[in-house]
Amino acid sequence: MQSVEEIAAGIVAREGGYVDDPDDPGGATNFGVTIGTMKTLGLDLNRDGRIDKQDVRALTRTQAQQIFVEHYFTRPRLAELPQMVHASVFDMYVNAGTNAVKILQRLITRMGFAATADGIVGPNTIAAAHDAGRAAPLHLADAYGIARRNYYYALADQRPASRKYARTKAGGKGGWITRAEEFIAPRYHLTEAEHRERTAKWA
Repeated sequence: MQSVEEIAAGIVAREGGYVDDPDDPGGATNFGVTIGTMKTLGLDLNRDGRIDKQDVRALTRTQAQQIFVEHYFTRPRLAELPQMVHASVFDMYVNAGTNAVKILQRLITRMGFAATADGIVGPNTIAAAHDAGRAAPLHLADAYGIARRNYYYALADQRPASRKYARTKAGGKGGWITRAEEFIAPRYHLTEAEHRERTAKWA
């Protein structure tokens, strides 16, 4: 199993460097850390009295990894979830915040282990997640990855500006979908034909 630091390094690699996409609600981002996160954490890296895009640009890969481990894994208590879902839930938490936990909570509830979909990893969610992991040790990680992939498709259904993250200009799988499928066994990956059928209704 990967260490949390290794998982964080992988997340930083997937996120890439500085981006300021007007279609991304998170705004300016570097290595996956948004300007909003930097303001919340008070990261005035150039010490000019304000936190702006220049600070986002100044963020280092190492700083990003440290932020992820501390604020997106340790503090939300992801370490207390079954180890088999650590990597995917952590990666999703960086990408979508507490929705990562809500996806897991809804999944394990459908499996018969009730958890409130509030995005908080508390005692009930921890217990239910471990019960689900014991009940389906070979399938929980794949089931979570598939639920995550479905979340991305549904989000793109609802928000046309986000479709470019789920489907390439050529019609293939976009970054969101390939990212989710990194945590799903290959036998559960969608074929290109299935992906195109799923997105056919998009303009």
